[in-house]
Amino acid sequence: MTHKFSFLPRLSSLIFVAILLAAAGIIYLATHGGSGSVAVIQYGSPQQTLRVPLDKNARYDLESGGYTIHLQVQDGAIAFVDSPCPDHLCEGFGWLHKAGDWAACLPAQASVTVEAG
Repeated sequence: MTHKFSFLPRLSSLIFVAILLAAAGIIYLATHGGSGSVAVIQYGSPQQTLRVPLDKNARYDLESGGYTIHLQVQDGAIAFVDSPCPDHLCEGFGWLHKAGDWAACLPAQASVTVEAG
């Protein structure tokens, strides 16, 4: 006697694996910003705004508040690097990559916020 529905256990396993892979992809994009993320840099007086894509590695050296701030974009993230300010707190924010991540250099009157693209 043969079973008509012998493929159902395999099909349900495949559907389960597909759901797991989709969930893993969504979690990865949510935690890594995705390729469409941008950093919004606000700096200077009068205040200027610069939007930079996080999918292209680059370095930005900007004059702000009497300092030259140095920002590095690398591997989908941005960070203050080589800060000339007295306390270097902005460097402590580390690499920003998720939408909503932000950092500020108060002496230089500059901030960076990551936004989804």
